[in-house]
Amino acid sequence: MSKIDLKGLEIEVEDIRRNMAPSTLYEEAIRDEEDAAVADSGALIAYSGEKTGRSPKDKRVVESVHSKDDVWWGPINIPIEDRIYRINLERAKDYLNTRKKLYVVDAFAGWDPKYRLKIRVICSRPYHALFMHTMLIRPTPEELKDFGDPDVVIYNAGRFPANRHTPGMTSKTSVDVNLEDREMVILGTEYAGEMKKGVFTMMNYYMPKQGVLSMHCSATSAPDSDRSSILFGLSGTGKTTLSADPKRMLIGDDEHCWSDDGIFNIEGGCYAKAIDLTPDNEPEIFQALRFGAVLENVVYDKEDHHVDFTDTSITQNTRGAYPIEFIGNAKIPCVAGHPSDVIFLTCDAFGVLPPVSKLTSAQAMYHFISGYTAKIAGTEVGITEPQATFSPCFGGPFLVWHPGKYAELLAEKLEKHKANVWLVNTGWTGGAYGEGQRIKLKYTRAIIDAIHDGTLASAPTAVDPVFGVHVIQECQNVPNEILTPKSTWKNPADYDKSASKLASLFIENFQKYTSGVSEEVRKAGPVA
Repeated sequence: MSKIDLKGLEIEVEDIRRNMAPSTLYEEAIRDEEDAAVADSGALIAYSGEKTGRSPKDKRVVESVHSKDDVWWGPINIPIEDRIYRINLERAKDYLNTRKKLYVVDAFAGWDPKYRLKIRVICSRPYHALFMHTMLIRPTPEELKDFGDPDVVIYNAGRFPANRHTPGMTSKTSVDVNLEDREMVILGTEYAGEMKKGVFTMMNYYMPKQGVLSMHCSATSAPDSDRSSILFGLSGTGKTTLSADPKRMLIGDDEHCWSDDGIFNIEGGCYAKAIDLTPDNEPEIFQALRFGAVLENVVYDKEDHHVDFTDTSITQNTRGAYPIEFIGNAKIPCVAGHPSDVIFLTCDAFGVLPPVSKLTSAQAMYHFISGYTAKIAGTEVGITEPQATFSPCFGGPFLVWHPGKYAELLAEKLEKHKANVWLVNTGWTGGAYGEGQRIKLKYTRAIIDAIHDGTLASAPTAVDPVFGVHVIQECQNVPNEILTPKSTWKNPADYDKSASKLASLFIENFQKYTSGVSEEVRKAGPVA
C-alpha cells in the first residue's frame, strides 16, 4: 500500500489508501463493512445493497461539443448537459470528502501496452477496491511507481444518492460518463459491476477512434499456435461454458479488443455468474472463487460459511469476481494473434436456426448488429412462448458509436485476416421450446472443436431458403439429421411458420440500423 494525495482532484481526505493488498482489504472489509464475511473457500463475501445489477436507464453521457457527433444517442446513450454533470460530480466529491478514509486503485485496462488506459478508481468501500483490483490489470511495483496521471478517473460515491430534483435525473441512481474529461461518476448504486462496465464503455469509445475493434466476447487460443478464436453471445447462449475449454488457452471471458497486432483482453479478471454453480458443471470457475476473489450477494451458512449457490433469495444475479490467473489454462499476458474463427452464439428457442452455419462478410455484419438470442417461455412472468431478444454487437448497453461503426471494423478485420465467421445455435432442435429439445452440449462442443481444427471450413453446405446462411451438412461426432432443422420437426409446415415468424422479427429489429449500414448488409438478412 502507498499513500497518495488527491487534492488536485478536490479530494481533501488525508487517509487515502492506494492499491492495498487483498489480505488488507479483507481485514478492512470484515471490520468496516456491514455483513461482509469470508466464505469457507476463502473468497470475500460482500453485498451491494439495494441494487444487485446494473441500472442502464440511469446511465447518462455528457453531451459535449467535441464528441456529440460521435455518440449513438438514444435509450442506451441518454444525453446529459455538462452543467448537470458538474452538479453530480460535485455531489460525489462532497460525499467522498466526508469519509475518514478512501481507497484508490490505480491499474490498467487493456493487456497491450500500446493501447491500454490507466484507470484510477476512488471509492469508500474496501469491497469495491478489491473488486476493481481483481477486474483491472494489476500493475507491477515499478509500473505503479511510474503510473503518473490516469487516463480515466472513476468517482464511486455509490452510497450517496443523486438528487432526484436535478434536471435529467430519473431516480436516486445516476451513472454519468464524461468522454471529454475521461471521468465517471457513480451515485445511488453500490453494484460493483457499474465500474467494470464504465471502463468498458470508455474503451468502446476510445478504441474505435484508433481503428481498434472493442468487443463484448470471450476469447481462446490454441496451445500450440498463436491463432485465436472469439465467441460472441448474450446471456444463456453458452459463451462462458464454451470458452472454458481445457483443450485451449483462455484469453478472457468477457471484453476484448482486436487491433492490427491481434487480440487482447481488456480486463485482469473474470466476473462470472454464480447461480447454481457446482464443481461439476463449472470446475474452473468453482475453484477460482478462493482467497483473493469476491463473492457478491450470495447466501451462506452462518456457522460453516459454506455458500449455497442455489439460493437466489437476495438476487438471481449472484456473481463471483476473480483474477484471471486463477484459471489454470489462462494465457498470461492475455494477448494472442488474429482470430482464425469468429463465432456468434445464439440460443434459438424457436428451433429454426441450424446448429452451425457459415456466414458471408455481409451476413456477419448483419448478425453482429442484430445480436440475436431468445428468452425461454416460463423464465419470466408473462412469457408463454419463445421471445426474441436483440442486443446490437452482442453488447448494446455498452456501445457508444452507432453499431454500424463496430460492424465496419469487424468486416475490415475479417477481410484482412481471412477469419471464418460462424453462427452456432445452442438452442432448440426438433421443434420450439416446449416441443423440441435443447441441442446436446456434447454436439455443440463437437461443432466448436471442428471449427477450431479446421475441418468445418471445407465441409459441404446448403443455403437456408429463409435466412440465407450456409448450413453445414456434415460434422464429426454430430448426427447429420440434426444439422438441417426442418428435417427434425414432426410437421414441416409448423417449421415454416416458426421460421417466417423469426425472420419477421429480425427484419423488424434491423429497421433501426438501416441508415448506418450499406445496401449489401441490409440485404444480408432473412426473408419473411
